[in-house]
Amino acid sequence: MTRPGFVLEVDRSTPPILTWHGEGFRLENLPAGRSRVIYPPEPLESLRDPDAAIREALASPLGDSKPLRELLFPGMRLTIAFDDISLPLPPMRRPDNRQRVIEAVLDIAAAAGVDDVALICALALHRRMTESELRHAIGDRVYDSFAPIGRLLQHDAEDPEGLIHIGVTERGEDVEINRRAAESDLIVYVNINLVAMDGGHKSVATGLASYRSLRHHHNVKTMRHSKSFMDPEHSALHSSNWRMGRLLAASGVKIFQIETTLNNDAFPSQTAFLQKREWEWSARDRASYVASTRALSLLTPRAARSLFQSIKAPHAMTSVYAGEVEAVHAETTRMVHRQQLVEVQGQTDVAIFGLPHICPYNVNSIMNPILVMCMGLGYLFNLYRGRPIVREGGVAILSHPTPWAFHPVHHPSYIDFFEEVLSETTDPVVIEKNYEQRFATDEWYRHLYRTSHAYHGVHPFYMWYWGAHALEHLGRVIVVGGNRKAVRRLGFSPASTIADALEMASDVVGDEPTISHFHCPPIMIADVK
Repeated sequence: MTRPGFVLEVDRSTPPILTWHGEGFRLENLPAGRSRVIYPPEPLESLRDPDAAIREALASPLGDSKPLRELLFPGMRLTIAFDDISLPLPPMRRPDNRQRVIEAVLDIAAAAGVDDVALICALALHRRMTESELRHAIGDRVYDSFAPIGRLLQHDAEDPEGLIHIGVTERGEDVEINRRAAESDLIVYVNINLVAMDGGHKSVATGLASYRSLRHHHNVKTMRHSKSFMDPEHSALHSSNWRMGRLLAASGVKIFQIETTLNNDAFPSQTAFLQKREWEWSARDRASYVASTRALSLLTPRAARSLFQSIKAPHAMTSVYAGEVEAVHAETTRMVHRQQLVEVQGQTDVAIFGLPHICPYNVNSIMNPILVMCMGLGYLFNLYRGRPIVREGGVAILSHPTPWAFHPVHHPSYIDFFEEVLSETTDPVVIEKNYEQRFATDEWYRHLYRTSHAYHGVHPFYMWYWGAHALEHLGRVIVVGGNRKAVRRLGFSPASTIADALEMASDVVGDEPTISHFHCPPIMIADVK
């Protein structure tokens, strides 16, 4: 039996707690009697035969959908869209879930005599994937069959000829998506659901959308009204995507959704200590920790990044569902919650988040300061259902080196956002009003997004908005061990150690505050009662 998540009340016998710090980790002592550590559940058992499970899901779909085989016919136009490199994290060992599912869909399509098939990577405003990244996600056989004949595409949200405006929702939201997909007889969407926010109508309505559509929910107002991205009933982001997805369905765009879930087995066996509770470390685990930290201390930051980015996780498939979008997503969400939910009683004055080396937007890249903010306040802070683990007016402590460093190919507009925008203001509302349109429509950023491997010009704005709810909720944000100049540019307070950060937090929340340490990764969702 897989052990569920666990909340440890720290006492004097509690060993030091592992805390991630970018391309490294530290052991931290937490104050006894007023600290707790929230641990994720252990990995669920994986499917014994994923390929057989996929075939069964395609033959027995959920909702009012017919089996995939019955939806296919000679002469039809079929588009298979799939999630990009932003998940899973870390990237999984081969074969990737996307490869398994796409190969199964193509086998059925070939048997049905379907010749007009195209694959589209659903990038939204993310960077284009490289050949090696695509090969890893969809497999060599699929890549070699489709790329040479121009049938392996990457969605271009700035291609005026490649987009089609479907209509406007009852809230005035434009729905504009990829033309090839919209004009197909069927879209098959292949998804990996890493967290409860992924999947459902968000797959097509975001992944294949244009800036004209995305601006309706990737904005400050929506983010501030999404009191939990992981709880659909309290997420304005979710509500907007669902309105758009339902408009697509009402307009005759046919989607056959295929969603898969993974367990949270995130690290190879040689670093097994990263997923264990510290008091259960064996002598081998302790030796592995010491050896790892010593080895990392000898590496340059660039070498350490390269080492960590090479990690391929032993994630394994725990479920696969196919059919009508909403029926599929309901079952997928249930499985995600089964793996990730941890019941937590009440909030605390302070939350500590150790930030790992990777987030959805720095795969094979650099975690620049803006992504540090997004990872801490946009993602880890929001990994809750109900209420945040830290009370309103409380303090978030992030642990990360926060280098003043950017990937010049992947994040060109981030550099200008950091240098020009954040030097003037960190207020999301002011940033959105005064700067967004200029970056979003800049022709050079557009060119780099469309022809190179750059994120869209507006992307750093969205990363800043992602943390807007946390910025409004918190009384202070402190970053431990970061580049002090970069941390101050973000509008946060630098600290040298966790102990120093807790002393600084007392100025906001009083002496001897209560503390929650969010022991992530692996990913979990705190179900705060």
